[in-house]
Amino acid sequence: MNIAEILKQQTQRAPEAIALMDIYRRGDRQCSFAELDKTSAKAAALLKQQGFKSGDAVLVFLPVSVELYTALIAIFRLGLVAMFLDPSAGRAHITRCCELHAPKGFIGTAKSHLLRLLSPALRRIPHKFVMGRYAPRAINWRLAEELAPIHGIVNRQANDPALITFTSGSTGQPKGAVRSHGFLIAQHQALETSLALKAGQLDLSTLPIFILANLASGVTSLIPNTDLRRPGAIDAEKVMQQIKRYNPNRTAGSPAFYACLIKYCQQHELSLSSFQQIYTGGAPVFPKLLAELQQLAPKGEVVAVYGSTEAEPIAHIAYSEISPSDTQAMMSGKGLLTGAPVSCIALRIIKIQWSNALGPYDDSEFEAQVLAAGEVGEIVVSGEHVLKGYLNGVGDEETKFDVKEQRWHRTGDAGYLDQQGRLWLMGRCAALINDKNGNLYPFAVESAAMHVNGVHKTALIQHQGKRLLLIQEVHKGSCLIRQLHEVLAWAELDEIRIIQAIPMDKRHNAKIDYPALLRSLD
Repeated sequence: MNIAEILKQQTQRAPEAIALMDIYRRGDRQCSFAELDKTSAKAAALLKQQGFKSGDAVLVFLPVSVELYTALIAIFRLGLVAMFLDPSAGRAHITRCCELHAPKGFIGTAKSHLLRLLSPALRRIPHKFVMGRYAPRAINWRLAEELAPIHGIVNRQANDPALITFTSGSTGQPKGAVRSHGFLIAQHQALETSLALKAGQLDLSTLPIFILANLASGVTSLIPNTDLRRPGAIDAEKVMQQIKRYNPNRTAGSPAFYACLIKYCQQHELSLSSFQQIYTGGAPVFPKLLAELQQLAPKGEVVAVYGSTEAEPIAHIAYSEISPSDTQAMMSGKGLLTGAPVSCIALRIIKIQWSNALGPYDDSEFEAQVLAAGEVGEIVVSGEHVLKGYLNGVGDEETKFDVKEQRWHRTGDAGYLDQQGRLWLMGRCAALINDKNGNLYPFAVESAAMHVNGVHKTALIQHQGKRLLLIQEVHKGSCLIRQLHEVLAWAELDEIRIIQAIPMDKRHNAKIDYPALLRSLD
């Protein structure tokens, strides 16, 4: 088993079909499945020439591009492990990640090699490769062009690691999400079904892991002409130019990415009419965004996807499936509707015990923890595409538990299943406000507030013992506070305050940066 095998199958099926499209040296570039197979096989030869062996880790610092997937597939071919971390998290983060799992190789752009000046951990990596221009003491990736391709693919076991990504855990220490070859194949199958991927489609692709699923399904990925590291600050004009040139029929991206496109389209009276399918997720997706996308793509299916690093996808719902009564329920504090769980996942709602380790359980003990429809609790999931554990077990005690031999993941989100079996989100378990007025969940309030015209972003927090709702307006000078107090009377808020900007996480611009938000209030 090797994830590279199912990628190669598309080369055998339709070698001349286009796998990837991007911008290279200011011009459009296309790479067929056959070309991708050949260049990745040559890149694998370069890595093998340098002595890499199955199981070695290779740290990758490349933007989303043809080069990224050439390197990634080459790594998979040799049974190596691709390793990704966020360099913007700082030198200490880089050092700690390299200590947790020492990479043998480093592949990056010339610019990324400048980080070696600041990071002894990067300088200690034995083999360094540079894409593009020269970097001192680094092997130029172009040397692969002179080598004979390695057509064989190293066999790996289902549980052997293929990909490690690092995020910050609840303690601030890096936590490594280890995706095995079996996991990636199961995730591809889940995404192929949930996103209705079909060979020959053209997808405007903004999410790196989804591009892997596209490659395995024969879908052409059009990589946007913008910096995808900051989806909330994309160059919407350049992206729209690509859309006009190629007319992609599907797309998947974060709400921040689409918010930029929506704003640009509204300002310039443009549409997204080529899209037959639009999927958005990776952060809370409120109906207002879905409605705006549907207006710009009237013939398309607009779908909100709920998932996480550890389990993608979990549930989804099309905008057309949200009824007026569902909208009314969201406005009255019932939470955020995310739809039915995908068919390949097991999902349960259990009693909230977020600060405590759980299990192991037998079947009856676990069933005793499961709540009935309509009861709010902790969302837990299990399945082949659900991450079984983290690197070195760091974070497992907090987020994993076993029921007999079945591993379950704790999402950290609170929610409930309605009588139709659909999932409603109420917010993070740890963000629950419990005071003299009872329990108040963040998404109950935020989802309702987002239905009010003029609200751009919103955040509910407990500050100095008070229920405080913070609002970022669409337009300055909007008279929102009185209206919001009326709409949210049931929430018994102590204060609603309009602020200039609600800070979002730096990496994806998708989730509220609560530490930064609290600092701004002090």
